[in-house]
Amino acid sequence: MYVPRYMFFTKGAGTDKEMLASFENALRSARIAHLNLVTVSSIFPPHCKIVDLETGVSRLEPGEITHCVMARESINEPGRRIVASIGLAIPAEPGRYGYLSEHHGFGQTEIEAGEYAEDLAASMLARTLGIEFDPNKDYDERRDIYKMSGKIVESQHISQASLGAEGNVWTTVVSAAIFVK
Repeated sequence: MYVPRYMFFTKGAGTDKEMLASFENALRSARIAHLNLVTVSSIFPPHCKIVDLETGVSRLEPGEITHCVMARESINEPGRRIVASIGLAIPAEPGRYGYLSEHHGFGQTEIEAGEYAEDLAASMLARTLGIEFDPNKDYDERRDIYKMSGKIVESQHISQASLGAEGNVWTTVVSAAIFVK
């Protein structure tokens, strides 16, 4: 059984005349192009520690099969904004699991998309922990409820946005939470 003990966040953007190559360039920008990435669902393992990008990348070997939660978006329309975000919510109780969420789309800023992804992760965790909240209230109000409950200790996000490049090329953005043994 493999349960990751470390995780790091990364993000990147890339362009190329081919969509796949623009994705590869975004992975290069994020410093994870040398890995065989396998996307997984949304669980942040109990006792998992968040490390910085340098530490995380140094623990991985080229070609390694690496699990991640990834958001990605591609476009070939000049000037149109794209964004990819990962949100994280961690419970206060040490032995419990948290949630990661991915969000990608058009038109949002990095902050808007990041807060949306963070809200998704926190809302999923809140439901799991039995925290009552009104899903129709804005995230700032719900965040206060989550924090006051004492059951959610931390939430955060990472986002990458870009405008579609000129010149009949593809632009791709990625954000990822990369799991490390």
